[in-house]
Amino acid sequence: MAGARCRRRPRTGHGAARGRRIAERAPAIPASAAFPESGTSAFVTSNADFYRIDTALRVPVLSAQDWSLRVHGMVDTELTLSFDDLLSRPLHERPVTLACVSNTVGGDLISTATFTGVDLRDLLMEAGVRPGADQLFSTSVDGWYTGTPVDVLLEPGRGAMLAIGMNGEALPFEHGFPVRMVVPGLYGYVSATKWVTDLELTTFDAKAGYWLQRGWAERGPIKTQSRIDSPRGFAELPAGRVTVAGIAWSQPKGIARVEVSVDGGPWQEAELATEVSGDTWRMWRAGFDLGPGGHRVQSRATAADGTLQTAVQADPVPDGATGWPDVSFSVY
Repeated sequence: MAGARCRRRPRTGHGAARGRRIAERAPAIPASAAFPESGTSAFVTSNADFYRIDTALRVPVLSAQDWSLRVHGMVDTELTLSFDDLLSRPLHERPVTLACVSNTVGGDLISTATFTGVDLRDLLMEAGVRPGADQLFSTSVDGWYTGTPVDVLLEPGRGAMLAIGMNGEALPFEHGFPVRMVVPGLYGYVSATKWVTDLELTTFDAKAGYWLQRGWAERGPIKTQSRIDSPRGFAELPAGRVTVAGIAWSQPKGIARVEVSVDGGPWQEAELATEVSGDTWRMWRAGFDLGPGGHRVQSRATAADGTLQTAVQADPVPDGATGWPDVSFSVY
């Protein structure tokens, strides 16, 4: 269940990081990274519009000064960190697209933000992960818990972080202030713990995460997907040139191609917007000359490693929905 929105703003967070050492700056987002004039989303989702899925009946409200994080379990050295301890470490800015495993084909439970935080791999390497530990079991201040594959977190270049900032501001309370996890390439239910206060190195055999106990899959890698944003379903458009536009994602690999089919016809390669990162979505568009009547459009994406979005339709449970999105509309 989504928690109630909290209107109070964080007292300490990204602002406290000003003047601190930024080890990795986020790339400038070029105007060519999105096609809003063709109906796509803005490349960066505002904090207010960023999707939310959580189980909190009430959004936890705690100060950065009172926050601490324990790293323990199958480690060589147990760590306890304050918020100031995080700020003393090199900070990284990274644009990342987060997606919910419960998103249906064509759904809107996906958003992109530039997160600021501390590299989680470095922290785990400092603690010393012992052999056999295959799960990082994270717990929120409200008691929610999940498990993340250790091999993903330790993957060089993966970019997992403990985030303290979001789009140039402190994390909003509803998005995990003061600290949350962000792991590119994994659905949020196994990777994006908000209000995180405890990290235990353990095994999947020893502990099961909240959603794993409820029938969802163990590891949750994000699948290659696309979505049609324009035209909207059942839209009525004038005859002539019709632009079909949308987004595609396959973190952390990135998108190499998107194809569009109208009325079951041949697949036409779409124009891709400028790629920002393999960890983010990519916008696309394609134009068609259409006469009066009803029409149906489908899209499919291909990841940078050649993985083609499957046409096989599957529900979100247990590891994410699949299928080609389609939209029906009419031309007059």
